Amino acid sequence: MRRTTLRTAVAVVTAGLTLTACGSDDGGSGSGSGSDWAEAASVEDGGGMDALIEAAKAEGELNVIALPPDWANYGEMLETFSAKYDIEINSASPDGSSQDELNAVTSQRGQDRAPDVLDLGLSFARQAKAQDLTAPYQVQTWDEIPEDQRDPDGHWYNDYGGYLSIGCNATIVQECPTTLAELADPRYAGQVALNGNPTQAQAAFAGVWAAALANGGSLDDIGPGIDFFVDLKESGNFNPVESTPATVLAGETPISLDWDYVNAAQTEKMQAAGSTWEVAVPSDGLMGGYYSQAISRFAPHPAAARLWQEFLYSDEGQNIWLKGGARPVRLPEMEAAGTADEQARSALPEVEGTAEFPTEEQEAAAKEVVTARWNEEMSG
Repeated sequence: MRRTTLRTAVAVVTAGLTLTACGSDDGGSGSGSGSDWAEAASVEDGGGMDALIEAAKAEGELNVIALPPDWANYGEMLETFSAKYDIEINSASPDGSSQDELNAVTSQRGQDRAPDVLDLGLSFARQAKAQDLTAPYQVQTWDEIPEDQRDPDGHWYNDYGGYLSIGCNATIVQECPTTLAELADPRYAGQVALNGNPTQAQAAFAGVWAAALANGGSLDDIGPGIDFFVDLKESGNFNPVESTPATVLAGETPISLDWDYVNAAQTEKMQAAGSTWEVAVPSDGLMGGYYSQAISRFAPHPAAARLWQEFLYSDEGQNIWLKGGARPVRLPEMEAAGTADEQARSALPEVEGTAEFPTEEQEAAAKEVVTARWNEEMSG
């Protein structure tokens, strides 16, 4: 993939992919500048970047949730931000799902430990806005985020993306699959897993949609993807255990469907543990997706939440994601400006072709079908 990025939460590829009580119930107030950062929809609203930094440092903390350190290089992202601004980061439920994030916003509303910011699959970001859980905010690089990758008012905006991939512990699996169709082979009995439940986790949801595309489905019909996994379960190939590095190494889930940047991040760790880890982007049902950022409307540290967003969408933050093998949303603009980390950029897979993209209605409909069918049919 050269000079292109993913464009929305789920991208379906035909020929290829062109390119997861400081505050009240209504959120806290930034301190240090006298501005009410809980109401600021841009850095200008609060008095400028210097005022935002001062207020965020005065708050001194940032609450994040569901950010594994080895997911899209979030470990470096968290450490760099904390050191740069002398802000303590409280990281809750690093292995949580997008739905867990939304649940935390509602259940912890008004508490010191409530999430300040969210990293969500796009369908969940839209759900968060619909539930009035997000605060609108436009970062300084707003104009460099394509219109179809952001909410017009700034309730959410895409951040980084990648391809759905098949990770395989080649030390355990004699011949690793490279296509979704191969997952049905009896040789993979009990070995195929998803990263979570598709009703709650965007990566797993994308895995089901990819399976639909590989089996006669479409953007308007995710059903064949559910059928595919039901068949895998009935044949004994699908393991409903959520895949983790530990389950992969133990041989419980040696074949794991997840984003390419997540799977690729496990390569060195698997090698250190004595296992060979292979990652393949399947040629059938090839799919990519973006995750989205949002600020909680009830953030106990509203200034720190907004400073976090400014950092993520700066060249520095975007390059940290790029180093993790993820494709930051501003990559085309950074390449044009010469500010992208070229070494990290050159490590991304090159993919040619054009892509179709689901509408918000198509994605909502697909999620509704998965929610209605998955748990019932997979529990039988």
